[in-house]
Amino acid sequence: MEIFQGILTGFAVAITPANLGYCLVGVLVGTLVGVLPGLGPVAAIALLLPTTFGISSASAVIMLAGIFYGAQYGGSTTSILANIPGEATSVMTCLDGYQMARQGRAGPALAIAALGSFVAGTLGVLALTLAAPPLARLAIRAGAPELTGLMLLGLVLVAYLSRAGGGRAIAMALVGLLLGAVGMEPISGFQRYTFGSLELLDGIGFLPVAMGLFGIGEVLSSFGRGAKRELVTETLGSLWPTRADLRASAGPTFRGGVLGFLCGLIPGPSVVIATVASYALERRLSRHPERFGTGAIEGVAGPESANNAAAAGSLVPLLTLGLPSSPPTAILLAALLLHGVTPGPLLMTRHPDVFWGVIASMYIGNLMLLVLNLPLVGLFVRILLVPAPILLPLIVLVSLIGAYSLANSLTDIFVMTLFGLLGYLLRKAAYDTTPLVIALVLGPMFETALRQALIMGHGSPLIFLTRPASALFMLAVAIVIALTVASPLGAPDTASSAAR
Repeated sequence: MEIFQGILTGFAVAITPANLGYCLVGVLVGTLVGVLPGLGPVAAIALLLPTTFGISSASAVIMLAGIFYGAQYGGSTTSILANIPGEATSVMTCLDGYQMARQGRAGPALAIAALGSFVAGTLGVLALTLAAPPLARLAIRAGAPELTGLMLLGLVLVAYLSRAGGGRAIAMALVGLLLGAVGMEPISGFQRYTFGSLELLDGIGFLPVAMGLFGIGEVLSSFGRGAKRELVTETLGSLWPTRADLRASAGPTFRGGVLGFLCGLIPGPSVVIATVASYALERRLSRHPERFGTGAIEGVAGPESANNAAAAGSLVPLLTLGLPSSPPTAILLAALLLHGVTPGPLLMTRHPDVFWGVIASMYIGNLMLLVLNLPLVGLFVRILLVPAPILLPLIVLVSLIGAYSLANSLTDIFVMTLFGLLGYLLRKAAYDTTPLVIALVLGPMFETALRQALIMGHGSPLIFLTRPASALFMLAVAIVIALTVASPLGAPDTASSAAR
């Protein structure tokens, strides 16, 4: 009954004309972001965040969340028509989607990608609706020791599941924690690492760092790649798939939705992991695995379903625990905090319009994406043909304007530029910046919970072992650290290997 009343409240918020408009803008921008290689949902959300300061918190998060899950739809277009994944989550779609396009079946491939995304995305939102309230009630009982253990587990899981495992991922997480320590200490107010600068009293801005690492860094990397775009547009064929296509795609769509949602609950590059796992599962279950890589429609339906369900799943720890599991959810966390909304177990009771409004808007947003994607394929193809020397400098210009508009400060532009160069160098050296970003946003919260727990324990760290839930988290942390250290230094995982 509580869930039913909550979802009714959410739809009452989501169906207002203003919020319908914000949802439409979000999913449309998200689709464009997925289509265009060289941008991404992280940079897009960060760039548009300053434009939300004059609207309500529910409207702002509805639009920004639409960019996140909308980007999962758009990436399939470039993967199928140009063999270029607009997002890392669409890498697996290239394997069979582009081959289908070359065989004159681009239309059915695009249709199955859209239908699979809609079905699995809706299943993911339904699971989010059912799972979030009981998890939030459970989290309310947690104290500072449990929150410390949970956040520490999230940090080490991000390092373990990073594209570059072992020491490199741990080093990136430590750098993020150090950057998060800049500014005033949360308990005593003591200044740290400010070097006398008033601009650093509030710490290093998260958004300029994210815009630099993911926006400017990706643009600089794109200049050097010079990817060749071979569009397959003359053989789109009929957009509607055959009955055989629908029968072959039904199982992969459902399995991809379930697997994707479960993967989305795990901190780290969960959406990418979900697509790789879905593709591997469908190939193993197929009676004709040799067809995969030559135009098997199951190879399109499974990964495209998994990435949308994983996007919904990744919002569960964000909304109920206040823990971001990926860079896009870290940006959403920053957006919530900037609007005076603290995500976590009390979000449902203190801000029901935000909690239930966002969930309800995702049902509407998935329907909007289904209606928008297929008719606008021709428009997306034309956008894809914009030359990189024109598109990439435009992205840099918008990034500079967005960074300055955050606080009208040149310091934010300097920080964004500095981290843009750092992001480019880290990409060249095969370092994954995801642990850095997650640690930067979790660092201050982790430190506050840690200090509060030690105060409760009168300075003794044994408090983390005397409480059952906290001790369980610490045991899990020890196991993950052992697995991380034991992994080959800097060895890429399956997802990153596929991405390359």
